[in-house]
Amino acid sequence: MATLNMIVNGKEASVEVGAGDLLAHVLRDKLGLIGTKISCGEGECGACTVLVDGLSVTSCIYPALKAQGREVTTIEGLPQEGQLHPIQQAFIDVTAPQCGYCIPGMILSAKALLDENPHPTREEINEGISGNLCRCTGYYQIVEAIELAAERMAEKGGAR
Repeated sequence: MATLNMIVNGKEASVEVGAGDLLAHVLRDKLGLIGTKISCGEGECGACTVLVDGLSVTSCIYPALKAQGREVTTIEGLPQEGQLHPIQQAFIDVTAPQCGYCIPGMILSAKALLDENPHPTREEINEGISGNLCRCTGYYQIVEAIELAAERMAEKGGAR
């Protein structure tokens, strides 16, 4: 066992982990952050996407100890001061979620994209979420939500 020290959603976290523990399981099972979904367990579907130092990673295959000293953001960490993040609100406003299982990972991929490129084209949005599979929609409303979030964030000066 080793001690994993990281910042999760802006707060210091310290947990005991085994050498083979994966970040998704640590977040869900040891920290109770169940917004991170586990679906394929192979890094193919994106349901487990979280941000590590601002970059989207598939946490179901990401070794937990690789997060040592890093900042991890889960879907639970996006709301600020009791308000949904603009991306979360945009997903609601355009009714992008269907079953909702893929949505936390989709939103975090969108956040990583918009942090890097605040004014993406539709093609860039499609590329930015290409690692996230949704089995319920045709992605139209998801892309529309990301476009709306980009507009709103630009109006507010790039809300993080």
